[in-house]
Amino acid sequence: MTTSSDTAPAMNTDVNDRYRSLAGGFGTVLDAAPADRWSAPSPCDGWTARDVVAHVIDTQREFFTTHGVDLGPRPGLDDPAAAWRTHADVVTDRLADPAVVATPFDGHFGPTTVGETLMRFYGFDMVAHRWDVATAVGNDVRFTDDELSLMETAADGFGPALYGEGVCKSGVEVPADADRQTRLLAKLGRSA
Repeated sequence: MTTSSDTAPAMNTDVNDRYRSLAGGFGTVLDAAPADRWSAPSPCDGWTARDVVAHVIDTQREFFTTHGVDLGPRPGLDDPAAAWRTHADVVTDRLADPAVVATPFDGHFGPTTVGETLMRFYGFDMVAHRWDVATAVGNDVRFTDDELSLMETAADGFGPALYGEGVCKSGVEVPADADRQTRLLAKLGRSA
């Protein structure tokens, strides 16, 4: 018989590994950004590439703080790629604690845990904003099939909340033969 204490380490490792993978993908795009492009406008109205990185860091920090997890001081954004690495390392360290991952709360869509919400919403954010930063700095990024599945499932699960204030713009039209990533980005209000 499996007890909750037997499954906690496995769930914790899974969340930590998934976070590390998504954070690594985001970091790869940041590491490839030319230093003179951080002030370039992003596909997110009114935000530069640097602002997108600040958003991803700050929203994750706010989420953890709300649930009693101290991430220490916020890294400065003079070097957004270095700031992200510092932030992601701290989050990964905190996710090593099974109690953090399993912390329950009542979320926007009902009862959930810190780990589940981190993957469902903040994982979504890291993938979507990876494309935003790459586009802002003049690079291309392709999502894996797993990332596309994560994004499609999350977007469908958000329902009308996907287009709420500060989330995504309304979807845009794409040709019927558009590839999977282009269709996903269009659903998120982004023109590939």
